[in-house]
Amino acid sequence: MWTRGWLWALVAICTADQLREEAERIMRNTPVIDGHNDLPWQLLTKFNNQLQHEGANLTRLNDTHTNIPKLRAGFVGGQFWSAYVPCDTQNKDAVKRTLEQIDVIHRMCQMYPETFLCVTDSKGIRQAFQEGKVASLVGVEGGHSIDSSLGVLRALYHLGMRYLTLTHSCNTPWADNWLVDTGHDKAQSKGLSLFGKSVVRELNRLGVIIDLAHVSVATMNATLQLSRAPVIFSHSSAYTLCKHRRNVPDDILQLVKDTGSLVMVNFFNDYVACKAEATLSQVADHLDHIKKVAGAGAVGFGGDFDGVSRLPSGLEDVSKYPDLVAELLRRQWTEAEIKGALADNLLRVFEEVEQASNHRMAPEEEPIEDMLEGSCRTKYGYSGAPSVHHQSWAVLASLATLLSLHLL
Repeated sequence: MWTRGWLWALVAICTADQLREEAERIMRNTPVIDGHNDLPWQLLTKFNNQLQHEGANLTRLNDTHTNIPKLRAGFVGGQFWSAYVPCDTQNKDAVKRTLEQIDVIHRMCQMYPETFLCVTDSKGIRQAFQEGKVASLVGVEGGHSIDSSLGVLRALYHLGMRYLTLTHSCNTPWADNWLVDTGHDKAQSKGLSLFGKSVVRELNRLGVIIDLAHVSVATMNATLQLSRAPVIFSHSSAYTLCKHRRNVPDDILQLVKDTGSLVMVNFFNDYVACKAEATLSQVADHLDHIKKVAGAGAVGFGGDFDGVSRLPSGLEDVSKYPDLVAELLRRQWTEAEIKGALADNLLRVFEEVEQASNHRMAPEEEPIEDMLEGSCRTKYGYSGAPSVHHQSWAVLASLATLLSLHLL
């Protein structure tokens, strides 16, 4: 009896080793593109973005989920680095702070050129793969970073922004966030306002991926119906398995399938298990569920490393991706499905976004309908500039005056 138990244990160990070896073989050719990593925020809070600080050395940084040795061990070949600034910067210094976070991403590439290659398109990702580097892209996490300005949006595009998360955990004046669905925040835009729809059209025109992590279900629906290109959820999981409003419900997963969009699964315990503890196996459950509902082409990885306080056992940092791939192999995922989740699905979405872009099309120009909050704002151009919105109100005012004179 003891011999039989020992043999089964030995078989299990050998099988696990074989699956890990197979995972590494696949990832050498198809490294993971992760949808969301908050290392730039850690660099700000720990070192005030001073990359030359001795403690900020990315080859030796130990108290973060991410450093260069861990990225290598995890076969990370592409990373959307989050240019994140908190919601309390809205109507204050959000644009300035966002520029600083984009700057630190660029400086990471300059300081570690043997590891990072800053890129702005799908071809650049493939080039980084060939060179054995981490393709580094800018994802701006939160629509408050554009300060309700299409001009700022375009400027961020020129600085390398290749996805924009429409909201963080706060409404913008033009889109509603996930806290609306909890009752914590009130709906302001019922998904997207007229200006919010202009933002979506402009992102499509430029070729910027639209990210629906953090938004309300109404915003998900409105954007998926309006966008001319697939969208992503850069770091969200499946609502059916963990009923947290940051996750994606099944009816939205069906729209994800219909539009060729992508859900990149978040590893935060609270979104995986709806409690403080979670496991690698439970993350795989989310991947399984999204594959079942939306198809294998709708699955990706968006670990949220260095942006969360709790991670599943077995996925403690970015070096652990091969263990998750080994678990998917154990669950009989095909090599093609795994390559899709690792990189091919994101590359397909990115290429379709690029194909849908049209820089010859006239840009969106209509300003936001309402005056914005903030006591330090100037109003040059906004109050007197001609627009359909303002002209229509002027016409109505004139008609009202004429009508009142006639009645008199």
